[in-house]
Amino acid sequence: MTIPEVWVERLGPLGLLRLNRPKALNALSLEMIQALDAALREFATNPDVRVVAITGEGGRAFCSGGDVRSIALAARGEGDPSLTTEFFRNEYRLNLLTSRFPKPYVALVDGIVMGGGVGISAYGTHQVYSERAVFAMPETIIGFFPDVGSAWLLNRCPGETGTYLALTGARVGTADALELGLATHFVPSERHGDVIELLAAGEPPAQALARFTVDPGKPALAALRAAIAEAYAADTVEAIAAAAPAELETLDGKSPTALKVSLRHLRSTRGLSLEEVLRQDFRVSQGCMAAHDCHEGIRAQLIDKDRTPRWKPATLDEVTEAMVAAHFLEPACGDLTFHP
Repeated sequence: MTIPEVWVERLGPLGLLRLNRPKALNALSLEMIQALDAALREFATNPDVRVVAITGEGGRAFCSGGDVRSIALAARGEGDPSLTTEFFRNEYRLNLLTSRFPKPYVALVDGIVMGGGVGISAYGTHQVYSERAVFAMPETIIGFFPDVGSAWLLNRCPGETGTYLALTGARVGTADALELGLATHFVPSERHGDVIELLAAGEPPAQALARFTVDPGKPALAALRAAIAEAYAADTVEAIAAAAPAELETLDGKSPTALKVSLRHLRSTRGLSLEEVLRQDFRVSQGCMAAHDCHEGIRAQLIDKDRTPRWKPATLDEVTEAMVAAHFLEPACGDLTFHP
């Protein structure tokens, strides 16, 4: 399956995937997800392909996430309503596929990597960030939660930095990504093309990357690690908000419901496998699709762009345990299943 938004190439032993939707910061549509899935399955069984690399065109973004704008429009009757289910079902299956890919999987991340972009880059063998790479999971600002298996990833970050990133949507650069275990290599953007050439010539990924890996400098979050650990170890969002010092990214403006759902999701998935996390992701995604705040957040940030979401409930105190628990129930469409 080949579409204009996903270029699929064979360069010797290299299977190369290029996200080609730069005007939308390479945001993933359902069709792009399906094209990536098909290409990876073909590469996995092709004995002539020994390594896969994935990049994003345009220079500004590797991938800014899923095309949630289209999902929200479909939910209100401006598109296929099944998108609210099928997008997430296919996306999470793709995420697991990358984690189980039987060959080296090299994500060359240049620019923004957020949401769904994390899901297609974080679970392979190599996450290669450039000096322009910016990692974030900013879903709480649109009334959603950090999905694509990211709870599995964030729960492995040192201390409570994963909780901090999940709730605040704070952005981190390459030095922090390496320190937190979100990236494996720093290779300047001008050398990403050289890496592709070496992989296409048959050089093993570890050897090719070692030629161009450089020191990213000091991680900015290091100085805040103690403050984050103290505030974000709390078991409630209210306690976290009360304890967080001013120098940390604020929780203000985020959906109160999304904050509580996200914290519950993180805490309840500690120790689970990526597959188990993705199953819960699907439940929570469908809970969000059935609720008010996700659609309101997408409207405010991405459709009308007035940046003034009207959250319901509007405060943390008004978000009840029952409201949070409803997001974790088996959806009417059934739980997520995975292909062999």
